[in-house]
Amino acid sequence: MKIAITCDSVCDLSQEQIKENNITILPLEINLGDNSYLDGVNITPQMIFDYVAKNKQLPKTSAVNEYQYTEFFENKLKECDGIVHFTISSLMSSCYNNAVNASKKFKNVCVINSKNLSTGVGLLVLYACKLRDSGEELTNIVKKVEERIPYVQASFVVERLDYLYKGGRCSALQLLGANLLKIRPSILVKDGKMDVHKKYRGKMKDVIAEYVKDTLKEFNNYDDSVCFITYSSATDEMIESARKTLTENANFKTVYITTAGATITSHCGENTLGILFFNDGKH
Repeated sequence: MKIAITCDSVCDLSQEQIKENNITILPLEINLGDNSYLDGVNITPQMIFDYVAKNKQLPKTSAVNEYQYTEFFENKLKECDGIVHFTISSLMSSCYNNAVNASKKFKNVCVINSKNLSTGVGLLVLYACKLRDSGEELTNIVKKVEERIPYVQASFVVERLDYLYKGGRCSALQLLGANLLKIRPSILVKDGKMDVHKKYRGKMKDVIAEYVKDTLKEFNNYDDSVCFITYSSATDEMIESARKTLTENANFKTVYITTAGATITSHCGENTLGILFFNDGKH
């Protein structure tokens, strides 16, 4: 049985990873005023930063609708026998429900609610690809992937709360206090939604080092095969701080450094960086 692994563009995997693992991506739509773009195709994070700075409002992101999923699955099934499709958390978007409704029109189309975002989804997608390549059947891939979903550690630090405020994810009082005190909150994805986890203060380079140490200490049962350092934008100092601290405090065999796509960037803003890995090492 030929199985296709597909995903919405929120997985933030690099073009090399997508090509090497034979993954098919369905892009979400990003609207900058009257202009529409496709995530991962013809829009960059810098375009979003420039738009927000000029217009003082966030881009509008559009979930993939049921018709688009139906058309996508129908076309993909012309070249495979079954599909495992991943979406962003159902608590963050209607993508999952739309994809499920579309999948009911076909046989052997399974939709997985990642309960995550960005390369937190990407980790699950790459795991599914390994299972597919090892010869696992469709139902086994879905079962094994879903078993790992609760163990995805996905978190990130934001320099400013402006984008989260504009998106309704924090209050004006929280925004004012954070900016006055130069608080850099870390956001943790848990049970499919984002919540403030810890608060840091200081220069982002130092905050990143402290955040990485804290995360590795708290989530200390990591699968050492792979870790992502993913950012919307970041200075060289920030990236090096994350890489160096990760290397000094953990022994991941592979560390991918990737840039978040337009959908994720639209909600977190500039100078946002996180580390993401599976925290189920003993399994």
